[in-house]
Amino acid sequence: MSSASPYSSMSPPSTSAGFFAAARDKTQSVMAGCRPWGELLDLSALSLPFSFGESTARIRRNLAYFRVNYTLIVLFVLFLSLLWHPISMIVFLVIFVAWLFLYFLRDEPVLIFNRIVDDRVVLAGLGVVTIVSLILTHVWLNVFVSLVIGSFLVCLHGAFRASDNLDDQETPYGALLSVVDSPRGSYSLV
Repeated sequence: MSSASPYSSMSPPSTSAGFFAAARDKTQSVMAGCRPWGELLDLSALSLPFSFGESTARIRRNLAYFRVNYTLIVLFVLFLSLLWHPISMIVFLVIFVAWLFLYFLRDEPVLIFNRIVDDRVVLAGLGVVTIVSLILTHVWLNVFVSLVIGSFLVCLHGAFRASDNLDDQETPYGALLSVVDSPRGSYSLV
């Protein structure tokens, strides 16, 4: 049995240019899921849901389809709320860079004193640092309210935007939904 680490074949951490290239590639892959803003803001697709069940189904379907757009909307509302707290914004930018560098954009594990740190430990540590910084900068209520407002806007749009004309290929049940939703199914008459 081999005692080699599964990460031994990985290359050592590269220069800052490599880090920025990885950040650019990861950002492009995430932004590839961003839907056109015209499709999100299409006023002709807005309608009242008939029931609470339909509105929750629309919210789930729209959240799955417009997830990147909705995330950007919530982050924009959060950014606007921090404009009046410049010190907090600087602290959160530093924490954001730490999240990017230590969790989202790395390919190799975090090493401390030649020991591999588990991803759950990194996630918990970054979460604690984020929460402590929220408390110490006295903007936790501001951030909480902005996240509630952003979530409310997303749910409001998701409930009122009809999801009938969204691409079925984006859901895990795409082919099944196209058969179930059609009045005749995908079979032919004999």
